[in-house]
Amino acid sequence: MTLQLGILFALLCAIGSNLAFFFKHRGACTAPAVDIRHPLRTAAALWRSKWFAIGMLVGGGAWLLHVAALSLAPLSLVQAVLAGGVALIAVMADRVFGLEVGRRQWWGLGLTAVGLVLLAVTMPAADGSHSSYSVAPMVAFEAGLLGVGALLIFGPRAAGARAEHHGVALAAASGILFGVCNVSVKALSGLVGHHGLLALVSPWTAVALAASVAAFYASARSLQDGGAVEVIAITGTTMSIVCISGGILVFGDPLPGTALGIAVQGVAFLLVVIASALTPAPRAAVDRPRTPAPAAA
Repeated sequence: MTLQLGILFALLCAIGSNLAFFFKHRGACTAPAVDIRHPLRTAAALWRSKWFAIGMLVGGGAWLLHVAALSLAPLSLVQAVLAGGVALIAVMADRVFGLEVGRRQWWGLGLTAVGLVLLAVTMPAADGSHSSYSVAPMVAFEAGLLGVGALLIFGPRAAGARAEHHGVALAAASGILFGVCNVSVKALSGLVGHHGLLALVSPWTAVALAASVAAFYASARSLQDGGAVEVIAITGTTMSIVCISGGILVFGDPLPGTALGIAVQGVAFLLVVIASALTPAPRAAVDRPRTPAPAAA
């Protein structure tokens, strides 16, 4: 029963997270450009935007559901369920927020959803929350990802890439950083379960806080520089892949026991990579609200 409850929380979190990102995109586009040299001024300007503040509150509620899901189910299973929310992005953009979604983006999001569903289907059944871990793999995993996230944040700007390319790179960086935070929270959920609230006095608490703060600024700037559909999709997909990998490499979530299962997971990852190339829309058609056709004379 606890496993099913964790899956339910993950589904609700997926819906809430997507809504939060669309609200934040609407607010970030009306706020001054994110400037990490002035973090407090930037944060205050973002929070003064009504839609961004609403998005943060909705996202906070979704995060609490995520924490509850992590405490009840294996990390890889929770993230596989959350990743299914990628399929809702185009529907929300098109039907709820009135944004144009090109055929290429529909294909990209569709392939992403198929790939992530294949990953979920081929995950062996697991009991319990799978929150135990070894320190060395945890340190190596999170340190490596923090380095990749920093490279994605600073590399494109240093190379003189265009703003939209920087937006996509920042979306991937924020997804990685959100994933690092989630892996740390998963570890903390196990420690608290064994040692009580004093377990929160842990290096993983500091890592989770630092990663979430960096992800906040990276995500906000990505929403300003890139289109909503592509940025939200890349952020969510990257975070899901990081967390599924963390579940396997850090927490020992089981892999498929057959060659067929491993081959299917390989195809699933390939689909996600191809979809990531398709999701960014041509610049001429990025996230323009649909305008009604002129009335007939």
